[in-house]
Order: sequence, then structure tokens, then C-alpha cells
Amino acid sequence: MKIYSADTWTLEELQEQVSDAGRRTVMVPPAASKQAVLEVFGQVLDFPEYYGVDLDALNDSLHDFADTVSEDGQPPVTLIWQVPAAYRTDRSFGVVCEILQDAESYSGRDLAVIAVFQQ
Repeated sequence: MKIYSADTWTLEELQEQVSDAGRRTVMVPPAASKQAVLEVFGQVLDFPEYYGVDLDALNDSLHDFADTVSEDGQPPVTLIWQVPAAYRTDRSFGVVCEILQDAESYSGRDLAVIAVFQQ
């Protein structure tokens, strides 16, 4: 997982870099609480109806998402996760980062994550 400050790269510049690398971009909008982050990932990545909206379910669903990306015959995916300052102080932030890094590792080249720290 790569981490950037919104002061360093704009979202548009990051999207352009991802596209230039031959990858698809999926934007994950900012959310300021653990519950909201889990819900946003579920919505953006179209997790199944039975998605439990907890950290274990996020881990399982990201692995399933990575499998889908690997098998769909499309270019690899880069998630650009917008992380507001308020959420970076939440205790769950580090766990979500670990889950995202694990999903990246699991998927090989098919899934990458960029976290963009916002003010």
C-alpha cells in the first residue's frame, strides 16, 4: 500500500498515473468513522448483501473482490482510498490498513491500494 498526502498529488494526478500504468481506478471516498469506512468499502466494491460490515467481513470480502479482479479478464485494479485526518486517529485505522495490505499481497499484481491523506 502506498500512502500519499493530498498536498503532494491531486486525486486527478493519481488517477492519471494509474491509468498510464494500464490499471483501472476505483475511488473510495472519505469516511470519518470505522462504521462509515466499512460501509463505504462495501458500497464502492459492491460487496454481497450478506457483507457483515465488520473488520473480518472486510477482510473476507476484499479477498473475494481480489479473486474477481484476477478472473474478470480486465486490467488490474488500484483502489484510491481517501482518508480524512479525523479517521487516521481512529483505533481501527491501522487494522484497516493491515487488511488492505493483506488483500494486496493475496492478489499479487491484480489489486493495489493507494491511501491519500486529506487535511
